[in-house]
Amino acid sequence: MTLEPTVQGISSISLEDLTESSLPIFKVERVQLQFSISSEFVAAQVANNVLILALSTGRILRIDLDSPGDIDDIDLPKRPQDVGLIRRMFLDPSASHLIITTTLGDNYYLHTQSRQPKALSRLKGVRIETIAWNPSLPTASTREILIGASDGNVYEVYIEPSNEFYRREEKYLKAVYKLPEGPITGLWVDVISNRPDGRTVVVSTATRLFYFAGRIGRPGQEGSGSIFSRLFETETPAIHEVPPDSKSVPSALTVSPDPPDGFSAEGDESERSYAWLSAQGVLYGKLRTSAASPGQASSIFNNSKLLRRPNIPASVNANGRKKSTLDPIAGILLTQWHLLSFVEGRIVATQRLDEKIVYDQVVLEAGEDMLCLLSDQKKNTFWLFTPQEIYEIVVTDEDRDVWKVMLAAQQFDQASRYARSPAQKDAVATASGDYLIKKQQYLEAASVYGKSSRSFEQVALTFIDHGEQDALRRYLLTKISTYKKSHIMQRIMIASWLIEIFMSKLNSLDDTITTKAQLTEGTNTAETKDELGAIRKEFQDFVNKYKSDLDRKTTYDMISSHGREQELLAYATAIDDSDFVLSYWIQRDRWQESLDVLRKQNDPEIFYRYSSVLMTHVATDLVDILMRHSDLNPRKLIPALLNYNKDNLTPLSKNQAARYLNFCINQLQSTDPAVHNTLLSIYASHPSPSESALISYLSAQSLNGKPFYDTDFAFRLCIQHSRVHSAVHIYSSMGEYGSAVDLALKHNEIELATSVADRPTDTDSALRKRLWLAVAKKVISQQKTGSIKTALDFMKRCDLLRIEDLIPFFPDFVVIDDFKEEICLALESYSRSIATLDSEMDASAATAESIKKDIKQLTRRYAIVEPGERCRVCQLPLLSRQFFVFPSCQHGFHSDCLGRKVLEGSGLTVRARIRELQASIARGGRREREARELDALVAQQCILCGDYAIKQIEEPFVSEADDHDEWVV
Repeated sequence: MTLEPTVQGISSISLEDLTESSLPIFKVERVQLQFSISSEFVAAQVANNVLILALSTGRILRIDLDSPGDIDDIDLPKRPQDVGLIRRMFLDPSASHLIITTTLGDNYYLHTQSRQPKALSRLKGVRIETIAWNPSLPTASTREILIGASDGNVYEVYIEPSNEFYRREEKYLKAVYKLPEGPITGLWVDVISNRPDGRTVVVSTATRLFYFAGRIGRPGQEGSGSIFSRLFETETPAIHEVPPDSKSVPSALTVSPDPPDGFSAEGDESERSYAWLSAQGVLYGKLRTSAASPGQASSIFNNSKLLRRPNIPASVNANGRKKSTLDPIAGILLTQWHLLSFVEGRIVATQRLDEKIVYDQVVLEAGEDMLCLLSDQKKNTFWLFTPQEIYEIVVTDEDRDVWKVMLAAQQFDQASRYARSPAQKDAVATASGDYLIKKQQYLEAASVYGKSSRSFEQVALTFIDHGEQDALRRYLLTKISTYKKSHIMQRIMIASWLIEIFMSKLNSLDDTITTKAQLTEGTNTAETKDELGAIRKEFQDFVNKYKSDLDRKTTYDMISSHGREQELLAYATAIDDSDFVLSYWIQRDRWQESLDVLRKQNDPEIFYRYSSVLMTHVATDLVDILMRHSDLNPRKLIPALLNYNKDNLTPLSKNQAARYLNFCINQLQSTDPAVHNTLLSIYASHPSPSESALISYLSAQSLNGKPFYDTDFAFRLCIQHSRVHSAVHIYSSMGEYGSAVDLALKHNEIELATSVADRPTDTDSALRKRLWLAVAKKVISQQKTGSIKTALDFMKRCDLLRIEDLIPFFPDFVVIDDFKEEICLALESYSRSIATLDSEMDASAATAESIKKDIKQLTRRYAIVEPGERCRVCQLPLLSRQFFVFPSCQHGFHSDCLGRKVLEGSGLTVRARIRELQASIARGGRREREARELDALVAQQCILCGDYAIKQIEEPFVSEADDHDEWVV
């Protein structure tokens, strides 16, 4: 199959080559039952994969097709002789509810969970032809359903299964509509989407088709009354009528099955297809199930199509000749895309979109009759029944050729939707583009061509020849999106071309606005400005998306050649070229925009490069940004800070250079001498006379031990800028108190000098006195003769100074009366000191005399040892071996017992020395000298009266060696 060149806007494309090879769409297969049936089928139904067969014997077989071995064999409550043969069966789409009607007018109901049909007494005598099931199924009951009878009546009934013997299955039965022309051949009910109380009802007879749409009634309790009466009484139906035929022609109504997996074949989930078989043929179209206006309901059949019987070829007899007379269509079914017709023993499938026959297969031989043609609404399966056989019409990949039909009908969006392979989609795009070009819809064609394989050069030249630069731009934008990242050259070429096209378009719009030339009809200057803004936005989006496909130098050159500064900025922003963006805003003194760009940067070099100019104009905001970047090297920002500080006269509290350096020192703990020296120079060189900030900084640094600034540099700065207090502080922090005092006195800073003179510690009183003498000399030299008293009062501030220390500093001819009182006080102090020394000397002489007497008495000390006296340690006789006796307390000890106790209570040093002497004596060393030393250590004091006894207070009364039972009370 090919598209003829005569189709508008579509080139000759071989579509057969693009069709996917697969199984036939339709195939009729005979179903082999797993059991034998001796009698014929008289009725059948299929729903939700459940097959129900009615036999001429009155038996009903219910077969679950998912497990064919599971068969329910059901009998009617009465024999066929009493109620007649089963004439028809009706099964709801969920296979939950089955209604059986017989030839004698008896009707029965069978629930899926039951095997005992229940008689429907209210429906006795009603010859049921069709049933419209409630769309809210599955439910325990049928809820409200419509029944079409052979007498033209439409009944509403509510069937609820019950186990009570005397209770009827039908809760109510009501005739809601009457058609005089004969049997009702078809009924269908559906819910109007988004309207729970809205329903659409389709009713068909042999000659008329009715469509109702409206609201149903709402009784007080479910099942208590009719809900469809209101709809039939208040709504006017849309009617399609055909003239009656003299012959008896089959009539039927069928509706398309549920879309598989929620997919709507027609592309609209709110519409379902219908087909009505009448004497004229098959009328088919769409049933609108969405809320519609009254006018739409009346035109429901206007877009329907009619498949007449002559459109289906006649059958061929055994001689190869076509039959002269055409038998009417015996049955119809709808699939998702096709109309299945049973005619003259054949299954004929017609594509509903283009009315072409795609399948024509003889199924039944001459003389074989069809029992019924059925579809499973839920499972999308299709069945043909004869009295002896069952056939399944297998549908495979039904929508495979839909795209070709849509393409031939120039429904390109739908064709693209159903095209599967890339080649099919490309064929649709190419044909769509050609069609749009012929219709001069260039912009639309550009979008379509961009997704096709049509030659790039051919498409581009087409737009250029027609002067359609906008279409060319859209084509290139679409085309570049189809190339993979690996197609580097193609993407770079197209992206660069687009830059040139964008610049030309922007220049053209600017020229139009500037010159106020005659614009195209229907356009004004305001619209042109809007278009200019839209193109700029489109350009920004383009460079943001495809910046990696643009060569930086080439793009800068192209945009610059057009003088488009704003677009240069947009491109630089897109590629994160901070240098360009910052330079752009700084050159135009747009400081806020410059700071906005700087806030997004993480490259330290950017901050170093532009900090000088920004510190000059927006120092506070810049420092706020710098303080958020702890990774910066403050040393590299020093030139900018010094440049800012050079002509800055703001108070130090508002000096941003000092603020940033303080942040680096206090928060970032910077120890870089350059940073500290810079901050010190800012403090020292500030025109403010106050040195508080500088002194505070120096004081903080002095707490660190060795300061981080250069002391020589700091001292020179302080002297250069007359920062005396700071210079004195530096000397003091170095321990050069003498130099500090001299410097303070040199600048007549007496109080400063006195504070420094007091700083040396009390242990270095000589230095303190020397410093105070220097200060006193300066003070006395500044006082006149009449102010000697003031100088002497100053002397009292230091307790180290005496009047005799200050006398050399007074003038030679000073009158002694000025400080006679001080001299007298000094002499009195000396007299008191001499008297104190005399008393101390007398006390010392008395002490020496007492010591001499004690020494003489020591030579005559003795102690009496009784014969039975024992050692105070071992309790053995004291005279049994060498012993010590302490005359002051008369306690005696064996020498070895005393030595052992002294070892236990002595410190490590004494203990080691005792053991060392004992070892030396044992080896035969200098026994006399070492023995004396050992005796002196051991017999230094009595162990019961001296320090050893005091230490024993921490020892328990009862030791581990003692018998604890002796202490039990």
